[in-house]
Amino acid sequence: MKTKPAPFSYAPAQFVPFRDLKAIARVRKIKKENITKHANPEFKISVIPDADVEFLWMTEMFHRIKTAMDAGQPLVMIMPNPWPNYVKLAYLINKFRVDCRRLYTFNMDEYANEKGEIAPESWEFGFMHAFKKYFWSRIDAKLRPPEKNVQGPTNKNIKSYGKMIADLGGADIVYSGPGWAGHLAFIDPCAPEFEAASLAEWKQMGPRVCTLHPLTIAQNSLHGSFGMSGDLAAVPPMAATIGPAEVIAAKNRIDIHAITIDGSFASWQRLTTRLCLHGPVTPLVPQSILQTLRTDVWVSESAAANIEPRWDKGY
Repeated sequence: MKTKPAPFSYAPAQFVPFRDLKAIARVRKIKKENITKHANPEFKISVIPDADVEFLWMTEMFHRIKTAMDAGQPLVMIMPNPWPNYVKLAYLINKFRVDCRRLYTFNMDEYANEKGEIAPESWEFGFMHAFKKYFWSRIDAKLRPPEKNVQGPTNKNIKSYGKMIADLGGADIVYSGPGWAGHLAFIDPCAPEFEAASLAEWKQMGPRVCTLHPLTIAQNSLHGSFGMSGDLAAVPPMAATIGPAEVIAAKNRIDIHAITIDGSFASWQRLTTRLCLHGPVTPLVPQSILQTLRTDVWVSESAAANIEPRWDKGY
């Protein structure tokens, strides 16, 4: 007679922000072929090949910029973490001679130290430093937007950063992608600076400096700028960020889920993606707020892949 295996259960580690085991189990079971299904018809999820993500992103940005500039209309964009591939967007602008003097960009976030002091533009690992280096400075001087049109959070403007965007009519587009803890920009779960009595109160919060979640620190230690080596001490402990209010007020949103570990199948985003797209709407998974908004979501085939044991890879 076979002995029935003894049950073994456990709670998530204490630092895990979202702890609803039933909800996690439900989204973990979502298969690739069902990930695009959502009750909100305005929340449009598409699965696209991994190799196409960057091309679609750059061409979408370029088309949006060119369309507005050709029409003589201002365009206000909230931009995600800048990385070297922004040179391709600058190349297209130069190639097609797009006059970007009516383009306004706002970086969605920037690192800060333990005192809440925001990294200056001169810091080589900072987002504004990268944005100027890989995008703005690469645009022909006759075409690039005035430098005052290119903004990021600073010690001087953080208290008025939301108003700066609102005074231009709000963002025309926000580009985003979830962090390991489900953050939106650097709006991290459990950050005391984003503590709210209700979801309604949280949705009204604007830009501020906040404490980064340990998972965000771990995720960013795998970025190329920090050596991709798990160097936790290299990543600043705080960040300046837009708030939920700026995302909600935007006219359009594009959300991209396509991060793997240096192009391999391994990805911390596979479960996070499912929580963001199909879990409860909660500040414990900040990006889940997009489920309630008109949003185009691009999920790479790797991020959409089924979650199941891979015993061929061992432990």
